[in-house]
Amino acid sequence: QVQLVESGGGLVQPGGSLRLSCAASGSGFSIYAMGWFRQAPGKQRELVATIISGRMPNYGDSVKGRFTISRDNAKNTVYLQMNSLKPADTAVYYCNVITGTVLPGTKYWGQGTQVTVSS
Repeated sequence: QVQLVESGGGLVQPGGSLRLSCAASGSGFSIYAMGWFRQAPGKQRELVATIISGRMPNYGDSVKGRFTISRDNAKNTVYLQMNSLKPADTAVYYCNVITGTVLPGTKYWGQGTQVTVSS
């Protein structure tokens, strides 16, 4: 079993920045991929960014050029640096971790952290 703890959400003005963190803990697991998804009220959950071990990050179209995903393998932690935030970025952001080595295995979700972009 893998536990995910997210942090870093909050209220920010348009044009501002926030950094989200998600730490994975447990025993006896390898991480195949880590990422972030978000869900705004009345909308489906959508991809923000993911990073698979040994590959380039993948970003949703709406955040390309503004958000950066990074990963600290030693800490089993994934970060999302969000710059030039817009009101449309307002959503609950969920951390996602997929265990595995060569192939993806079990998917885990964090509890979600609220990001609100408003003046």
